[in-house]
Amino acid sequence: MKMKLELFVLPVSDVDRARGFYEKAGFRLDLAKDVSEEYRVVHLTPPGSESSIIFGKGITTATPGSAQGLYLVVDDIEEARAELVGRGIAVSEVFHDARGIFFHGHDGGDAAHDGAGQERMAGPHPERASYGSYATFSDPDGNGWVVQEITRRFPGR
Repeated sequence: MKMKLELFVLPVSDVDRARGFYEKAGFRLDLAKDVSEEYRVVHLTPPGSESSIIFGKGITTATPGSAQGLYLVVDDIEEARAELVGRGIAVSEVFHDARGIFFHGHDGGDAAHDGAGQERMAGPHPERASYGSYATFSDPDGNGWVVQEITRRFPGR
């Protein structure tokens, strides 16, 4: 049996502001529906992705900004960062972990988990190793995204 992750519910405080941010970041609008004063739905998909995000009013009780470690995978981290910055999105500089450990940030990716042994270093991975270079950004509510460069996937993907 195959299972695909298709949709992530994103907690936001202002539906219109969030929609504007994600459209500015290049996400495709798939659906915007105002069902009632208590129920609004916005569904968007990142460029080239099979998975989407959904947010709105009456969608989730999660605290706005509480989603952290949402990954966007790209072939070229520097190109992806430049495109996001060109669209007006505040994105961190590209970085890598000195020990080659999988990066999992929180609070918009600006901090590493204590005890994880991470050492954030400026610039892409020195060998441009797949899974090794990152940049981060947050939406207006503080939901944290990690952009990760993957040029060659591990077997089985």
